[in-house]
Amino acid sequence: MSVAQKNRDVFIQATDLVPDALEAFDTYANLLTRWQGRINLIAPNTLEALWHRHFLDSAQLFVHLPASAETLTDIGSGGGFPGLVLAIMAAHYGGPTVTLIESDARKAAFLREASRICSAGAKIINARVEAVEEPEVDLVTARACAPLPRLLPWVFGRLRAGGTAFLLKGANWREELTAAEKEWTMTSLEIPSRTDTSGVILKLEGLYPN
Repeated sequence: MSVAQKNRDVFIQATDLVPDALEAFDTYANLLTRWQGRINLIAPNTLEALWHRHFLDSAQLFVHLPASAETLTDIGSGGGFPGLVLAIMAAHYGGPTVTLIESDARKAAFLREASRICSAGAKIINARVEAVEEPEVDLVTARACAPLPRLLPWVFGRLRAGGTAFLLKGANWREELTAAEKEWTMTSLEIPSRTDTSGVILKLEGLYPN
């Protein structure tokens, strides 16, 4: 059994997806693999670990999203992580409407095609996040987008009062959070990552500049 197949099996066990949702992820994986040969959607050395490194890492957010949330914006979506993964899950299990903001035109084209063929129903905006003029939303997500001090102004600009951000961060999250707290007031909860023992999901509420 290949590494990719083993990771797919782990993903299935971890998420317990209904068949239609799993079919959407298989479609997503096949499309991403084809497009990866033309544009750099993910780091090439993570392609074989797609189901674990990208799909499961993104999908772990879904259980933490408040049931009352109606709208979600994903900043710097890249290959669709975590935003498109969450949109697929929301389409099958109920959840917020999802908007993906991606400044790279080629990646935005991929996201539109992936959302269409996976029936994810996501809205794709090809623009720099600071230039986007859209209504504020209940939830903001981001992954591998920027260090917290640079990321939080973008999050604040998209998040409504009382909203929540879920940010997937790697091993340097403590240093980033310490630096960000010099300029921002917030309530932070560190949720252990299911895919990276050195990383966390940062749940941020009450975000406001000092």
